[in-house]
Amino acid sequence: MLAEVIGPIMDLHISLAGRGDLATQIYRQILDAVVDGRLRPGERMPPTRELARRLAVSRNTVALAYERLTAEGFLVGRVGAGTFVCREALDRRRTRTAPAGRGVEPRRFWRTAPSPVTGFGTGPYDFTVGVPDIQIFPLETWRRLVAQELRLATIQQADYSEPAGHPGLRAAIARYVGVARSVRAAPDDVLVTHGAQQALDLVGRILIEPGTRVAVEEPGYPPARLLFESLGARVTGVPVDGEGLDVAALPADARLVYVTPSHQYPLGVPMSLRRRAALLAWAERHRAVVVEDDYDSEFRFEDRPLEPLQSIDRDGRVVYIGTFSKTMLPMLRLGFLVPPASLRPALVSAKRLTDWHGELSNQAALARFLDDGHLARHVRRATRVYADRHAAVVGALRRDFAGWLEPVPSVAGLHVCARLAPGADVDLTAVVRRAAEAGVAVTELARFCGDRPAQHGLVIGYGALPTDRIAKGLSVIRASLKSP
Repeated sequence: MLAEVIGPIMDLHISLAGRGDLATQIYRQILDAVVDGRLRPGERMPPTRELARRLAVSRNTVALAYERLTAEGFLVGRVGAGTFVCREALDRRRTRTAPAGRGVEPRRFWRTAPSPVTGFGTGPYDFTVGVPDIQIFPLETWRRLVAQELRLATIQQADYSEPAGHPGLRAAIARYVGVARSVRAAPDDVLVTHGAQQALDLVGRILIEPGTRVAVEEPGYPPARLLFESLGARVTGVPVDGEGLDVAALPADARLVYVTPSHQYPLGVPMSLRRRAALLAWAERHRAVVVEDDYDSEFRFEDRPLEPLQSIDRDGRVVYIGTFSKTMLPMLRLGFLVPPASLRPALVSAKRLTDWHGELSNQAALARFLDDGHLARHVRRATRVYADRHAAVVGALRRDFAGWLEPVPSVAGLHVCARLAPGADVDLTAVVRRAAEAGVAVTELARFCGDRPAQHGLVIGYGALPTDRIAKGLSVIRASLKSP
């Protein structure tokens, strides 16, 4: 109990220079640590004997510094317990910051890079895009699997691992996507990543040189566009219609095409089989790579899913990317990619240079989560929940928003896109602001557009909002539309 009261002894770093007044040097460095908050009020200081030994000075030298700090009210001694930072020292705390670095600047892109559409909403009605419902996730099962992988015996067997990821997880992913999505992959074809964004970064690192033309969907996934631009690519937006990406509008010099064919982000339309075949033929003619982000493909409410591009690719042009952020937990940061064999060595090398490998206990736990059928059961249960929410949103849009918004047909995913109706004279930026003031978070379609003029509408996510609260949240948006 005493240890809980007095707290741990701080491992304090002090640097001594020369043979000058060493006690004053110690005093000043401890004083700086107290007033800038590195040493917090009530924290226990190292005993004078221990600190003197570590600094290779006499105990009296350290004692003099402590006595001065105590006399000035920054430290306090307790008989039989030790020396502590005075609890009133917080009132004199100043901010400690890094050097300003005048004249040191990042590359031009990073000086003005906009923030992508990410993060959780605020308020009681959260229609944020791409956020799953963590309340329906089998957390206890996941916690048990992770705990089993963190046993001492398991950790002692662990070492720096292969950059491609935990072998058991790679095998489990290959089986899972083979059964659930007809993806053609052996365990050695899978590379585990920190989510889809790192997968895109790795692909960009090995394929994009300054000036490389990259085609993305318009509207589309902003973090992908920004990532490719940050690598020096010339990014071109390609229109999306009711059949998905307009292949005829692709620039002839594009060497990489990024698409979300299963559930286009953010419109929600699937790419037709005709367009898929045309895109693969185009990629072969132009010797381009197609990056297929299988976004939200698991949550499908009706119709049979179309084949992924990867499963009908016969020329090795498609890099298939998936993530568990939507099906499990965003904080998990686990995804994967399945590249053509010709790109695999370069991607593994890029992964090694980037971060070597991911966190192995979570990867091993996910392998068991997949192999034991927990993810498949969770997806089936979650799909029923999301189907009800999808129907509630679409029904309300058609019933209560006629003349303002028109929902884009979709049969999968965690959001619905609604375009501004023809002739509707509405400032959607003001609508989103008024809704936020009333506790409703919703996103403008314009934020997913890289080209101007932007398209207008709202993208309404329902993953994080319980079904029984959807109607109330949408009613606030409707009232915001009607406000002058």
